[in-house]
Amino acid sequence: MNALYISIMRRSTCFIIILLFFILGGCTTYPPLTDTMGSVSHDYLVGPGDTVDIIVWRNPEVSMSVPVRPDGKITTPLVEDLPASGKTSTELARDIEGALSKYIQQPVVTVVVTQFVGPFGEQIRVIGEATQPQALPYREKMTLMDVLIAVGGITDFAAGNRARIIRNVDGKQQQFSVRLNDLIRDGDISANVPMFQGDVLVIPESFF
Repeated sequence: MNALYISIMRRSTCFIIILLFFILGGCTTYPPLTDTMGSVSHDYLVGPGDTVDIIVWRNPEVSMSVPVRPDGKITTPLVEDLPASGKTSTELARDIEGALSKYIQQPVVTVVVTQFVGPFGEQIRVIGEATQPQALPYREKMTLMDVLIAVGGITDFAAGNRARIIRNVDGKQQQFSVRLNDLIRDGDISANVPMFQGDVLVIPESFF
């Protein structure tokens, strides 16, 4: 009887320890992210998956719409394997002018981005208990509410007020807490904070 009692107590103790591990591990606190942190200026950078219209003045035969390949390069008539990812449309236009100058006298090029994905390092990633977890292209003055609308909100199993944003600050990754339940269900606009390029929104599952 004593041996059975001791065995049951040991198993109960192990169960309680494991339960506490998950509870305490899920309750890690991070400094809150607030709207007073402002936003950053942003020039859109071309990324793999984007589509760019290349317009060469007075040279329609070399003007066309092309996709940016997964390796970040584009190919057009007279221009092969030109790096495009990570450049602004103006920078890309100047590079194309340089490449075309071997064949066209003083080419004038305009680049217009028509389908936006952006570089991987600038995309907003949403993981965990979002309705549609995904990577989103960053847009200027993008907020947490914009991200939640894009992913269809959070699931019924989400611990919204325990969500966090992983952000690169001065070359180091830092984590900040955000209040998704307060924003979505209570309409607390103070919980709506700016998003930065490369942010990762982590939405944990509720244990209860």
